[in-house]
Amino acid sequence: MPSAESPIAAVTHAIPPAARRSKAQTRISNETHLLACAEAVFAERGFEGASTALIAQRAGLPKANLHYYFPTKLALYRRLLEDIFSEWHTAANSFDIADDPVVAIGGYVRAKMALSQRRPLASKVWASEIIQGAEHMQDILVGQVKPWMDTRVRVINNWIAQGKLAPLQPQALLYMIWAVTQHYADFDAQIHALSGKRSMSKKAYEAATEQVVELIIRGCGARSQAGPP
Repeated sequence: MPSAESPIAAVTHAIPPAARRSKAQTRISNETHLLACAEAVFAERGFEGASTALIAQRAGLPKANLHYYFPTKLALYRRLLEDIFSEWHTAANSFDIADDPVVAIGGYVRAKMALSQRRPLASKVWASEIIQGAEHMQDILVGQVKPWMDTRVRVINNWIAQGKLAPLQPQALLYMIWAVTQHYADFDAQIHALSGKRSMSKKAYEAATEQVVELIIRGCGARSQAGPP
C-alpha cells in the first residue's frame, strides 16, 4: 500500500522546479539588496542610530517586506556582520595555499586592500561595532575570529622557526595588517583631504597597495623561498 504523502510535500512537488529556483533566486536577490542598504545605513548611523524604517526606505521597499526577510534590526545587523567576516575570512586563503611567507602575506595584504576599496562601508560597520565594545558580536569574535587567528598564528610561528620570518609576535603582525589595510576604508575621508583629491584613481590605489605590501613584507623580515623579496 503506498504511503500517504504530507500536504506540504504534495504542494512542494506540485511547484515546477523552475518556479522553485526562481523563488529562491528572488529571495537571494532581495536579501542581497537589503544587506547592501543596511550596510550603508549602519555605516552612517551605527547600530543605535539605524532603524529598519530607514533601511527599508533606502532599499525602496515597505518595512513589512524587510521584516519578511529579517524579523528584527538585530537579526539584520548580525547577518551583515557574519557576511563581512565571511568575506574577510575568504581573503585569508593565501595563508592556506602558499608556504612561501612573501606570497602568503603579500596575497593577504592585497586581498584586504581590495576589500577596503570595494566595501569601505563594511569596514566602517565592523570598526564602529568594535569601537562601541563589540556588544553584538562577542560570539563572532570568540567563536570565529579567534579560531581563525589561532590557525594563522601557528603558520606564522612555523615560518619564524624555519627562519623565513624575523622573530616577532604573530598577533602584532596581524593587527598591523588589519590596521593598515582597513585604514584605507575607515579613514578614506582623511586620505582624500590630505591628498587634495576626492578619490584615488585605480592606478594610485594599486600603487598604494604595493607600497603597503612592501612595507609589511620588509617590516616582518619575510624571505621568499625563491630569494629576497
